[in-house]
Amino acid sequence: MAATHRIGALGRTLALGLMAALATGLSGGAVAQDAELTFFRIATGGVNGTYYPIGAIIGNAISSPVGSRPCSEGGSCGVPNLIAAAVSSHGSVANVEAIEKGDVESGFAQGDVVHDAYFAEGAFAGREPMRKLRVIANLYAERMQLVVRKGLGITGVRDLVGKRVSLDEPGSGTLLMNRLLLGAYGLTEADLVVEYLKPGPATSLMQREELDAFIIVAGVPTNVVADVLAQRIAELVPIDGDEVDAVLAKHPFIARSPIPAGTYRRDAQAIPTIGVGAQWIVAEDVPEERVYAICRALWNDATRVLLDGGHPTGKMIRVATALDGVDIPLHPGAERCYADLKAER
Repeated sequence: MAATHRIGALGRTLALGLMAALATGLSGGAVAQDAELTFFRIATGGVNGTYYPIGAIIGNAISSPVGSRPCSEGGSCGVPNLIAAAVSSHGSVANVEAIEKGDVESGFAQGDVVHDAYFAEGAFAGREPMRKLRVIANLYAERMQLVVRKGLGITGVRDLVGKRVSLDEPGSGTLLMNRLLLGAYGLTEADLVVEYLKPGPATSLMQREELDAFIIVAGVPTNVVADVLAQRIAELVPIDGDEVDAVLAKHPFIARSPIPAGTYRRDAQAIPTIGVGAQWIVAEDVPEERVYAICRALWNDATRVLLDGGHPTGKMIRVATALDGVDIPLHPGAERCYADLKAER
């Protein structure tokens, strides 16, 4: 509950701030009286991860406030009178819960979390299925990154026994995947000295030699990971072997997804690991025309420029993979969007 309250409160603050800016910043100093503004929140994750900056880019791309110059004249190519904002949250689990409860309109979540929430499986077993969830798009591959402090002799997951390790916050998809990973190696959180921190605080502790490792599931490169690697206080450890095969056999949404060579500049070879798709989920009761317009704005040429130039992970967001790994219903607006895009090719 705390996570969804946090999302709702921040979303309202953002909306009020945006409305105030519009009221004072548009030509003539006033918002057109006959235009109805629509605020649309995108629940993301911690500000040091990948969800938040990608959400901010997409939010900017699909927004077109009252008074904006037309797209044809170099202005916004977003949805007329829509203001979208990225909202920081605890992550995937918190986001699907918030959408189901009506606390936010949309959010990002790992594909395995979306599946389990919709069908009441895995970590959501025994709960009511979250049948309000609908998909706008699969965005990009998230990769599990095991970051360890140098000089400790940690070369694999089993070496984490007795070490100080951050597994991310409750409410995050990363924590769920970390528990799956530990279980595959016959370990539990009791075998580690566990912290439940977002990557930003985790890296601060690592820099002070108060944390030995942290694991994050995010698009690569991830800024906080890049920072500690560049400082040469940490390194990435491969996640591979028979134990990984066991995870893949039980969880079809998780796949081998190596971190490409050169992602963090110093890694000359690809680093074996596993990954899962990041999906953009929306509440079923968001009007069809609105989601259709948002979907079209997501895949227009102007958004392509923003995604390619705004964050390295943005280059991975492609319409060709927008339906990969999606096994819950598309929102009707998104379904119509993809049908039209296909017909136009």
